[in-house]
Amino acid sequence: MAAEELEQEEEGAHDDIALEPGRNADSASEVSKFVNKAVLAKYDVYSYRNAASILKNSFPEEFAEIEKALLDFSITTKDIGLPGGNESTIPKKLSDSLRPKKWYETRIQGDLIIRVYEQSEEVIKGGKAKKHTLPPKEDIKLENYIDGHKIDYVKGKVALDMEWNSKDQTFDRDLYAFRLFHECGIISAAVLMTRSEKLNDVLKEIPQLNKDGSLKEEAGKIVPCIKKMGASTTWMGKLLYRMNAGRHGGCPVLVIGIKAEAVSDWPPKGKVGKK
Repeated sequence: MAAEELEQEEEGAHDDIALEPGRNADSASEVSKFVNKAVLAKYDVYSYRNAASILKNSFPEEFAEIEKALLDFSITTKDIGLPGGNESTIPKKLSDSLRPKKWYETRIQGDLIIRVYEQSEEVIKGGKAKKHTLPPKEDIKLENYIDGHKIDYVKGKVALDMEWNSKDQTFDRDLYAFRLFHECGIISAAVLMTRSEKLNDVLKEIPQLNKDGSLKEEAGKIVPCIKKMGASTTWMGKLLYRMNAGRHGGCPVLVIGIKAEAVSDWPPKGKVGKK
């Protein structure tokens, strides 16, 4: 599918896209102080609310495991071409690195207890007011006030999630979960991983595959992966828009974008081009 056709198909989908970190992000020079150079070569990395510094200095063990997982993470053009979205083999490759090191899926649930205190007031001699504390009322309990919010990988006070090819609204869920976990004191920083916009040129050339690995065709033409991974799915442009708007609240977040350097068989043998 031509780029022009894609743009027509997703008309209006570009209204909430940002291709650069906003003024509320940490500087690139600050990020380079704390993130492994090999990671920076393989991924786009952006830091918000001093996430890179916090991870490196306050949680060195967890951050070292994340960086090791990122350097070990590798996908193929076949992985990209196969159907499955966020349930494909790609997120599972990250799990292979993190699960053995006790990065667990974590969900929180909590009730809200409301206590009401009342005071009466009487006017005494001299026109002064005297307050009297009344007997306490019965507590009000809102069950499951916090419920259903989960993060795929949590260890200690660090969280990590990955979105490969879901609807872009999934980022809102992730950022709200980070924010809530942070406000509850469960985590101190988070990492959110998705695909970089720099991967788009690769997606335009890699064909979609059926579940059996055969080429997917429409009207006798091979269908490129970019068609299933358009502007309204989870990718860096949709995530930076939300980060720049501050939807992560007070939670420090390190944003990771998967570039072509993470695709082990790209460019194809004999093909000249940049990764």
